[in-house]
Amino acid sequence: MALDHITRAAALIAVLGTAVVYGTDVFCAVVLRPALALVDDRGLVAVTGSVHRYGDRRMPVPGVLGVVATATTAVLAAVAANWAQAIAAGAALVALLIWLLLYTRLSAPINRQLTAAAEAGRALPNGRALQAKWDSIIGVRAGLQGLAVAALCVVLAI
Repeated sequence: MALDHITRAAALIAVLGTAVVYGTDVFCAVVLRPALALVDDRGLVAVTGSVHRYGDRRMPVPGVLGVVATATTAVLAAVAANWAQAIAAGAALVALLIWLLLYTRLSAPINRQLTAAAEAGRALPNGRALQAKWDSIIGVRAGLQGLAVAALCVVLAI
């Protein structure tokens, strides 16, 4: 019984950490992306570079918390032989790891370029193209985070 409570506590922490990243990605996909399409190229680089400067410093905390707590949930559920919880947490972990791969391989390098230009106060000739590449996966990133949150909620519901 105690292991079940610890597993649920880990799942709750995982939901909270993951939900922060999920909400941020959804906001970027639904609000920020269309808003940035209306600003000029210099403004685009200044705004997105500034957003990424703060986001890349602050978002790892809830992101790492979500991934670690999700992995912990999967392990604890497996140890308790609660296979439905273990499978749901495992699915959430797979979604988060795919998200992390997309972020580190595609989004983060773009973030660094936009941040450097914004910090230097300079225009970036390919800023709009970089943003378009970043935008091209934000829906997938939000979807992966949403799947992870839903799977973690299943863990809590079982």
